[in-house]
Amino acid sequence: MKLQKRFLRKHRDKDYFKFMVNIPPKIIKQAGFKEGEDLDIKVEGKTIKIKKKTEN
Repeated sequence: MKLQKRFLRKHRDKDYFKFMVNIPPKIIKQAGFKEGEDLDIKVEGKTIKIKKKTEN
C-alpha cells in the first residue's frame, strides 16, 4: 500500500491536496466495512486506526 497525494483545488495562490490510501477489498471484508459507512479515525503516535463509527 502507498500513500497518494492528489491535487484537490487551488484557492487564490494556494494549492490544496488530499491524501488517499487504497485498501484492498480482502482487508475491507475482514474488517466488516461496507461501502458508504461512516468511519472514525484516530491517531496514536505514528499509527492511524480506522473503525466503524458508533451511533450515539
